[in-house]
Amino acid sequence: MGKVGEIFRKRLLSDVKAGISKNQGTFLISYSSLNAAQVDELRKNMKDIGVKIFVSKNRIAKLALKEMDCEELAEGIEAQTAFAWTNTDAAAVSKALIKFSEDIDTVQIKGGLLDGAVLRQADIKRLADLPSKEVLQAQLLGTIVAPLTRLAGALNAKSRDLLSILKQLSEKKGGN
Repeated sequence: MGKVGEIFRKRLLSDVKAGISKNQGTFLISYSSLNAAQVDELRKNMKDIGVKIFVSKNRIAKLALKEMDCEELAEGIEAQTAFAWTNTDAAAVSKALIKFSEDIDTVQIKGGLLDGAVLRQADIKRLADLPSKEVLQAQLLGTIVAPLTRLAGALNAKSRDLLSILKQLSEKKGGN
């Protein structure tokens, strides 16, 4: 049996690694000088969109990221560190995190992982600029349906033209 501190650190390490591996999106947040109300606000805002915030010791976070072959993210860890884990729309999460970091100067988004790919700060800002998942799906559906709609309109126009010609012939021959 090991010492309590050693057991605690191993547990934290396994929690961080499990959180990263079980979620599609992981965002690394660096912050300092946040009061309890601001931390509560961050947790509440993130919980509303399906994000779990996990605060970690820097040494544990670096070790976990290095063990998961994310050395690039591990190098950016400074100040106090928190992970934002999510399986929801990553664009919406990045928008909320960017807004929070703009409102509070001592919060920075250092990077993240999205489906195993490493995201840098610039990538997260580009992700935040994307429309929501629902809007992208609607745009894709509109793109798929547009040719079919035009085809149906063209076929319908030909039928209308034929009926118009038949009606004119009928009137010319003295019919109704």
